[in-house]
Amino acid sequence: MAQRLQGKTAVVMGAGSVGAGWGNGKAAAVLFAREGASVVCADINLEAAQETARLIQGEGGQALALRADVTRLADIAAVQRQALAAFGKVDILNNNVGIVSVGGVVQTEESEWDRVYAINLKSCFLAMKQFIPAMRDQGGGSIINISSVASLRYTGVPYVTYSTTKAAMNHMTRTTAVEYARDRVRVNAILPGLMKTPMVEHAAGLAVEYAGGDVEAMWRERDGQVPMGHMGDAWDVAHAALYLASDESRYVTGIELVVDGGFTLKV
Repeated sequence: MAQRLQGKTAVVMGAGSVGAGWGNGKAAAVLFAREGASVVCADINLEAAQETARLIQGEGGQALALRADVTRLADIAAVQRQALAAFGKVDILNNNVGIVSVGGVVQTEESEWDRVYAINLKSCFLAMKQFIPAMRDQGGGSIINISSVASLRYTGVPYVTYSTTKAAMNHMTRTTAVEYARDRVRVNAILPGLMKTPMVEHAAGLAVEYAGGDVEAMWRERDGQVPMGHMGDAWDVAHAALYLASDESRYVTGIELVVDGGFTLKV
């Protein structure tokens, strides 16, 4: 199964990590490269993108690190231009940018609603808007949008901006998949469950909601919510993304691939 992405180019939006360890985008970028892809690592934090690119290059892979604010179409267009200049085409787009903001409809400020929608949802819309025409013209491509099981059910934490942006992402994935299916542009979503990643660790208010600010206690409580008895990690998401990026999923489009250890099966 080695070299499943040989000859392909992948753009990973959000390829850096907000803290030590492996975020979903960082793991996906490295795994894509290990399977033969040339990888463009885009992130608003250039140093984080460069760290991911160095890991890839250190293993003998090809990678390009770019800074991009993916709430701006001009930045996304610049990523595409530089990707094409470096590698000639883009076969895979992984939209991995997202933040968590704790609060329900009463607690959330209007400005915070707008900020999270721009980062979590507008970024995905803009990236697909920019990359789909070239994918269509070249005969196809794979787009992987990273959503969440919070789009399907209440997870025990009130974060209305996060859950609604991810729910909207799911439907945008489905409708876009149908629209471009005949062009062989596949659009799928991955819905991670309770994951142990730097984003979760550093999300403002999440540890407070779970365990009064105690991160280790939060990890234990989240483990206990999962039927398998433990959270997943970034590599679980990355391996799902690898399948959707590869030709093994050539007849798969418009799906919501749940990666959650059985979490959403619970009442």
